[in-house]
Amino acid sequence: MTRKTALLIAAVIVIFSSITAQAQNSRWGVVVGGNYNKIHFKQQDIFAVDKGFGATAGLMGEIMLPGVGFGFEGQFLYTLRSSKLHMGDRRVWESLGLGDERLLLHYIDVPISLKFKYRNMNGFENTLAPLIYAGPVFSFLVGHSKVGDQIRYDRLNIGLRIGIGAELFSRVQISANYTFSMGEALRTKLLDEHSAKNRCWTVSAIYLF
Repeated sequence: MTRKTALLIAAVIVIFSSITAQAQNSRWGVVVGGNYNKIHFKQQDIFAVDKGFGATAGLMGEIMLPGVGFGFEGQFLYTLRSSKLHMGDRRVWESLGLGDERLLLHYIDVPISLKFKYRNMNGFENTLAPLIYAGPVFSFLVGHSKVGDQIRYDRLNIGLRIGIGAELFSRVQISANYTFSMGEALRTKLLDEHSAKNRCWTVSAIYLF
């Protein structure tokens, strides 16, 4: 991780922590979850790509506006995304000794979302409250597996996340979301430098304090 990236991550944490600490109806939580990711190349015929399982964990801060159900959510997450690249399908990479390569991408994710939580259910919302959320995700690449030194990686990847879920007993939030890159995540060094994006499904649980 570069010094500039580390300073930017630290600044985001400090700003959101300060806002949350001073706001009413704010809470913190711990996030754990799993994801199912695919490296999606714009050029479909480059080689086959299999989706891969990964994991995510970190912290969440939530600020809800009283009475209207709307609020904001910010998270600070470590996320592992993976895919299998069948690079041996093309002779140009097979000649370099590459075959079926497992690509692991280690990110620090900072999602910032507008959230709506439906709470007008005559008290039942204290047992189960549906919620939806959407917003950008700033993903900072902090590590990756080696694939024969044939891939260039973008250190900052910006995506859009859309999710749905529910809050149980005002303490636990269960949700599923889909995140897709708005910019490229990586690029091959050969064959006209084909670019690819992350497309990721995530299921997570948050315990709120």
